[in-house]
Amino acid sequence: MFYSLAIDPIVFSIGSLPVHWYGLILGLGALTGLFLCIQEGKRFNIPQEFFMDMLLLGLPSAIIGARLYFVAFKWEDYKDNLLDIFKVWNGGIAIYGALIGAIICGIIYFRYKGYPFWRIVDICAPGLLAGQMIGRWGNFINQEAYGGVVEESFLRDKLHLPDFIVNQMYIGDAFHHPTFLYESLWSLLGILLLMVLRRQKFVRAGEIFMSYFIWYSIGRFFIEALRTDSLAFDGSSGVAAFINGLWSPMKWMGFEQGYLDPAYGNIRISQLLALLIIVVAIALIIVRRVSGQPKAHYQDPIISTKPAAADAVVPESAVNTPQKPSQPVQPVEDPSKDKETKE
Repeated sequence: MFYSLAIDPIVFSIGSLPVHWYGLILGLGALTGLFLCIQEGKRFNIPQEFFMDMLLLGLPSAIIGARLYFVAFKWEDYKDNLLDIFKVWNGGIAIYGALIGAIICGIIYFRYKGYPFWRIVDICAPGLLAGQMIGRWGNFINQEAYGGVVEESFLRDKLHLPDFIVNQMYIGDAFHHPTFLYESLWSLLGILLLMVLRRQKFVRAGEIFMSYFIWYSIGRFFIEALRTDSLAFDGSSGVAAFINGLWSPMKWMGFEQGYLDPAYGNIRISQLLALLIIVVAIALIIVRRVSGQPKAHYQDPIISTKPAAADAVVPESAVNTPQKPSQPVQPVEDPSKDKETKE
């Protein structure tokens, strides 16, 4: 059977500079996340410039963190080709690394602006999922982050996918699981869940952000094992067996794990990290609740500790217009005294 050629990863070129779909899709994801943050920020009277500056600082921090995370676990592939480290348009970034970079940047930026960390990251949580949901389509274009081999009938008849996805999943000499699509849809469901959850009065500060980590990590744990390009390491056979046991419900639904090269290890890093994040996030929610630490609810007002005057813009006319010297005040004579003098 004839299959159409894969989608060209280059949209167009400006002179000798190619513009990649991957970069455009990541940009679209970032702007979508920004839009959601700005819309929710209006409820708390947070200026949109705050979120725009946050994106300008956070996006490069996230990309750097994502790339460093990926390169660190793939160092053997890069140590002899250091320039390839900077070629992020070819793919090879890790979402967990991006989150680490963005969180570090956020801690510094929010403190500088005087906003409480937990309150702002709660607002940003659906935007993060939106960025990830859209960003996964960059993996689709690059034909990366895909799963194990499947039959064409599985994609067409069971998943009912359109031709452009089915054809793009024909990689090498076989069809593969569209794991990018699974994660994208999981993120979409997560956005809807968080938007409903943040309207509930019982939700405390920080719990939307923790819920984001829990939701995303649950999906990542099960989807990661379908992939064939997972970052991995050699670990305890008992830990590996425990992880595989937790994943076994996927087998009952007819899924098989993707091939994991023994040279990389026997434990997928993202699966183990997902489990740790789930446990830590749940523990944080419980400990903070028991200790009474999160006194603020999600719906409470958000107030910056920095004086509002510091952010005020002085009109240019007030700065450039010279002030006229004040005229001396002439005393007003009392008419009754003048009358008395004349008499």
